[in-house]
Amino acid sequence: MDHLQAMSVFVAVAEEAGFAPAARRLNMSPPSVTRAVSGLEARLGARLLHRTTRSVRLTEAGQRYLADCRRILLEIGEADRQAAGVHAAPSGLVTVTASVVFGRVILLPVLLDLLDRYPEISVSALLVDRVVHLLDEGIDVAVRIAELPDSSLTAVRVGSVRRVLCASPDYLAKRGRPRRPADLSEHEIVSFASAPLGGEWTFARDGKAQTVRPVSRLLLNTADAAIAAAMAGRGITRVLSYMIAPHVQSGALETVLADYEPPAVPIHVVHKEAGQTSARVRAVVDHLCQALRQVPALR
Repeated sequence: MDHLQAMSVFVAVAEEAGFAPAARRLNMSPPSVTRAVSGLEARLGARLLHRTTRSVRLTEAGQRYLADCRRILLEIGEADRQAAGVHAAPSGLVTVTASVVFGRVILLPVLLDLLDRYPEISVSALLVDRVVHLLDEGIDVAVRIAELPDSSLTAVRVGSVRRVLCASPDYLAKRGRPRRPADLSEHEIVSFASAPLGGEWTFARDGKAQTVRPVSRLLLNTADAAIAAAMAGRGITRVLSYMIAPHVQSGALETVLADYEPPAVPIHVVHKEAGQTSARVRAVVDHLCQALRQVPALR
């Protein structure tokens, strides 16, 4: 059995979580499937699967190798289709990553529209609040909210968001509206994510940056929770503007210290270099760029 076929067998075993179901899927005998995976492990010098009488689980090395195998097999299929002249309908799996709230609020509707537009494309979305390494983790496309360092990746800017402070109208009516960053010392602060209690907040006005260290009695690990606490009148929190756009529009939240907002944070669609990009990934990148540029909250 050649190397690529063994990789296909391994992918089937991993996805079916067993040798017997993988054999049925591939129309092979279970011993042949077992030999193919064992031969692959011997060739690599690494254990890819944990085997018990009841289950088959990926090892850490197996998880990384599975992502690589999927990407390689997809690229081979893409090359075959292009060589055969099949260009009109991009097809195959595309993996996309973004932060959790952005993925739920902004990206998901765009991806659903993408599936309607390209019936032959499938999408796997990884929504996590960390920087995902595209090449190491087998990701095709990322939406990143940050200033990006130089790299071999291609980045297309599609919008920007602001770092904003917000609170409920009831809270502001009771405690007053801060007029300058120093006034935050007199207010209840709701912090979220990995920022430590009393972490610095940066502001800017007239080209000059300034920082304050507000003391927080409530530290939460998600923006959704911080926004909910602010809507409940528990204080002022700092989030990205798109996260609260509907709540500001409905009047449930109000922004404060708008004159002191730091520069906007750019949003990019990131993918591999253009020369390495398959037709299915190009279709997804083009769709994301076009759709995200039309989202009012990102302008």
